[in-house]
Amino acid sequence: MVQAMATEATFTVPSDQFPLGTVFEQLPNVTVELERIIPARDVVIPYFWVRGTEVDDIEGAFSEHPSVKEIRLVDTVEDEYLLRVEWALDYDDVLTILAEAEVPVINATGTNQQWTFEIRGDDRTDIAAFQRRCRELDIPITLTALHALTPVETGTEAALTDTQQEALMLAYERGYFESPREVTLEELGEELGISQQAVGSRLRGGIRHVLGSTLSAIESQP
Repeated sequence: MVQAMATEATFTVPSDQFPLGTVFEQLPNVTVELERIIPARDVVIPYFWVRGTEVDDIEGAFSEHPSVKEIRLVDTVEDEYLLRVEWALDYDDVLTILAEAEVPVINATGTNQQWTFEIRGDDRTDIAAFQRRCRELDIPITLTALHALTPVETGTEAALTDTQQEALMLAYERGYFESPREVTLEELGEELGISQQAVGSRLRGGIRHVLGSTLSAIESQP
């Protein structure tokens, strides 16, 4: 008997084909990082971080989209903003499929060129079903990576990418998590040779993986 194995896949889709990508028409320099998606009655509620603009600009850009019922600021961390949108299910798109499918979104980041998102299925059939549904709706997604998770890979170390692990270790060693903080994102970025926005993204992704692995381990204990 072949045992089903959790599978992760990475896809890309042109920015104008992803609902949140409509913002790039007016604000081409922003970066949007999807935090989570909550399906609700007649709407999809995505939470997402925005970098590279002012809140008023991003709210205005989204509010003009016919599918946006409501948009509001949830939190601000330095120069990044967490926004909540109520997105009407007026037509099928990637956002709707992600909300309805049995494939959790691990990470999703968008620029004016494309969206890149990682999803996880209980096995490859879940990933295949997601691809098939996108094809049925003529959504031009491109599969760029696919791999099954082994028991070892489901641990915290494997869940972290090399860049996330590097950023987390440096932030911890330099006192970023102390109160008050002993180093800024900008200083960490200078040391890593990347922007402070990229550092923040790596830290959030790494922390999300660590917390997910830790909480899963706690829940599995008898």
